[in-house]
Amino acid sequence: MQDIAAIRQRLRALGAGPQHEQRLLRDWVQARPHEQGRRRPQDFLPLAVREDLPRLDADLQGIARLVSSHPGEDGSARLLVALADGQTVESVLLPRDGLCVSSQVGCAVGCQFCMTGKDGLIRQVGSAEIVAQVALARKQRPVKKVVFMGMGEPAHNLDNVMAAIELLGTLGNIGHKNLVFSTVGDPRVFERLPLGPVKPALALSLHTSKPALREHLLPRAPRLSPEELVEAGERYARETGYPIQYQWTLIEGVNDGPDEMDGIVRLLKGKYGVLNMIPYNSVPELPFQRPSWDKAREIARQLHQRGVLTKLRDSAGQDVDGGCGQLRARAQRPPRHSVIDIRRA
Repeated sequence: MQDIAAIRQRLRALGAGPQHEQRLLRDWVQARPHEQGRRRPQDFLPLAVREDLPRLDADLQGIARLVSSHPGEDGSARLLVALADGQTVESVLLPRDGLCVSSQVGCAVGCQFCMTGKDGLIRQVGSAEIVAQVALARKQRPVKKVVFMGMGEPAHNLDNVMAAIELLGTLGNIGHKNLVFSTVGDPRVFERLPLGPVKPALALSLHTSKPALREHLLPRAPRLSPEELVEAGERYARETGYPIQYQWTLIEGVNDGPDEMDGIVRLLKGKYGVLNMIPYNSVPELPFQRPSWDKAREIARQLHQRGVLTKLRDSAGQDVDGGCGQLRARAQRPPRHSVIDIRRA
């Protein structure tokens, strides 16, 4: 059951009506027991649904299974999650009741500074598999915000991601602006997102103000220039009333110079958005380096003074070397001399 539609079809085949379907899906996505609330299952569910309920619950639990949890000192926890076919993805429990989920196994964009895309796209993550990451996380702590910034490019799995967003924004009890769709800037996003019953907030991966450098860093992203990306983001922000979150991974010697700061001011000053500046999460397998926190803080301060709302953020779980894709890559490596260091597994 990779898709929400398959779960609905199974319930309808058992004789479930719309109210039964909604109740059981709500219980699942909110990770709450069926007995919670005014009516118990035996009081209102059709007999065939009641008889199938233990199997249904077991199947729903099996959509996404926790393989390992890697807590960080900042209150985050990076989760390695196994799907029913044995493939793994990563989710991140964030401070302040947030969760980052994966929308693909692997990624086709091939960002030069990201481990996720090293093996390319392996497969899409189904809508039920996306929601199951939220249900799994809610067994550990409250989740009030979901960001689609984990493994994968959500725009390349648009139907499944939008189906998951619709369920999370309705039965999942998550505010629409607390559902954050992160993309490198696929034009289909700007056409599709405003049409759904749940309109998520939008995060756009900017990373540089230079078109040629952006093509190098994001080699298979749509060929939108930084100016075109910001223009499309501004239209979406004005249409939905949510400011755009522009993402900037700050990399030492690559996009942290005065020329880039001038470019940011030129692009974003006066725009309905916020710049999230995240110092690079160093990965041993990749050649990029993380700038010092003092340097990053000074850059953010100067941008703020020059009229660009800038939030300096730390990538969750720095102390567990948990850059996106690292847990999955590490789990797939054969152990050396049959010894596994559980602190880094």
